[in-house]
Amino acid sequence: MVESNDKINNETEEMEMDPEEMDMDGEEMDMDEDFAALFESSMQELHVPGDVVKGTIVQVNDDNVVVDVGYKSEGVIPLAEFKDEEGNIDVNVGDEVDVLFERRENESGLIGLSKEKADRQKIWSSLEEDAVVEGKIVGRIKGGLTVDIGINAFLPGSQVDLRPVRNLEKLLGATFDFKIIKLNKRRGNIVLSRRVLLEEQRESMRSETLETLAEGQEAEGIVKNLTDYGCFIDLGGIDGLLHITDMSWGRVNHPSDVLSVGEKVKVKVLKYDRERERVSLGLKQITPDPWLEVENGYPVGVKVHGKVVSLTDYGAFVELEDGVEGLIHVSEMSWTKRIKHPNKLLTVSDDVETVVLALDIPNRRISLGLKQVEENPWDVIGEKFPIGTIIEGQVKNITDFGVFVGVDEGIDGLVHISDLSWTKRIKHPSELFKKGDTVKAVVLNIDRENERFSLGLKQLTPDPWESIPVKYAPGTIVKGKATSVTDFGVFLEIEEGIEGLIHVSELRQEKVESPKDVANVGDEFEAAVLNVDVVDRKIALSVKQLTSHKEKAEVQEFLGAQKQATSNLGDLLQGAMNRNDSDSSE
Repeated sequence: MVESNDKINNETEEMEMDPEEMDMDGEEMDMDEDFAALFESSMQELHVPGDVVKGTIVQVNDDNVVVDVGYKSEGVIPLAEFKDEEGNIDVNVGDEVDVLFERRENESGLIGLSKEKADRQKIWSSLEEDAVVEGKIVGRIKGGLTVDIGINAFLPGSQVDLRPVRNLEKLLGATFDFKIIKLNKRRGNIVLSRRVLLEEQRESMRSETLETLAEGQEAEGIVKNLTDYGCFIDLGGIDGLLHITDMSWGRVNHPSDVLSVGEKVKVKVLKYDRERERVSLGLKQITPDPWLEVENGYPVGVKVHGKVVSLTDYGAFVELEDGVEGLIHVSEMSWTKRIKHPNKLLTVSDDVETVVLALDIPNRRISLGLKQVEENPWDVIGEKFPIGTIIEGQVKNITDFGVFVGVDEGIDGLVHISDLSWTKRIKHPSELFKKGDTVKAVVLNIDRENERFSLGLKQLTPDPWESIPVKYAPGTIVKGKATSVTDFGVFLEIEEGIEGLIHVSELRQEKVESPKDVANVGDEFEAAVLNVDVVDRKIALSVKQLTSHKEKAEVQEFLGAQKQATSNLGDLLQGAMNRNDSDSSE
């Protein structure tokens, strides 16, 4: 179009004549009119709506710019169309500008021009399919993004990156290179792809990486993806797996605790399978293994500080330093308390002081003790409560086999069921006590090694069986009530807590088939003592021999009376004789 204008200008120059050579008559006037008509006709043919033509700025107003494109009329363009990307306007009279010829004169005599449409048309003319263009992501629309490459183009979500991008909004305002994968000028559609360029770039880097990659090599990569078991690192066209166990010498609950997607990281190639193109990476291997210095840094017996990082049913793990943890077993948490679960005493993130109990360097284990920080109360309990001491405490617990009584802070003593009473038959300690009762007891024994403290209640009073052999000598006649009738005999309570057994063979003179035929619980009996066994605490009784024992008792009683009478008569006679001797001497 510019060439056509130059041609017209040349033709008009050739048609111009020196005024001195022209006659100022009617012939000259006709020539001027013919020239004007010819020029106007040529310009109208050259300026067709839709053409991009060059114009010159002849006037700059507050809100518009007047442009001369060589037409018989000038055009007016809004000042806003001259703004650059930053919103600035830099336009001056005399500047040349490309504009789109939209229409011929309107009612105001002005032609229609547009700078924006001219710029857009020039861009469309320069675009080609498969061309690489730079663009800025300016909007989020259904299915993808809008990219400004001078005109708006569509970037599908699947073409944004090598992997799906969940949050497309975070890319707004970013500038990248894109490849035009679809171009339809007639419909005004442009489809872009960034993924195609990344794939080409990745393939180029991949070949180079595969050639140079080697085990033991340190490499730099970018975190591409996180999983529960590790993360994938882009080493340059090839991905390597960094397993969670190789992320840190210390405890890692999840890879996201250490790395994040997009982060640049330095790793070490642990294993490289060239045929399968698989790479195993390590992050912790970049730094020295802290366990190499554990033996020197944590000798047995030393007190150390650490942070509780995990609790299990069997203990608590304490981090002593990055990559070095020790275990406090539940049995090493308290000298006196029975800890069912570590959470009863500790919580995660607690700072604790412990003592190193043992080291197992090959298996990377350190045994720690929490209770060892303090003095073991079992070491001094014997001095504080010597055997024979009477203590007073509350019933802490009741079991089938006895009662636990609080003795000292964290130390309970056991009163075994056999030490509750000298004489009572106790089926269960709950018959006598309940939790919270205050009782007195005697210290019987202290087992330091097994941490056992034995108490006795019955030992507060003398053992009645010590006097039983004297009180109930064989032949003694006793009375009592039947407390139990068994197949082999009848148990008779002869005083509170003291029972004797009448064997079935000793119930009657005649043979008794079953004690239940002749006796019932609560029946009163009179019996003779046959034997007393202090060791087994048994008294043998007999009803059958009651008569003979009674007779013997009566005889003994009679003989005793006779002896007493004889003794008295002898005393009288001796007295009389003494008096006679006295009188004679006088």
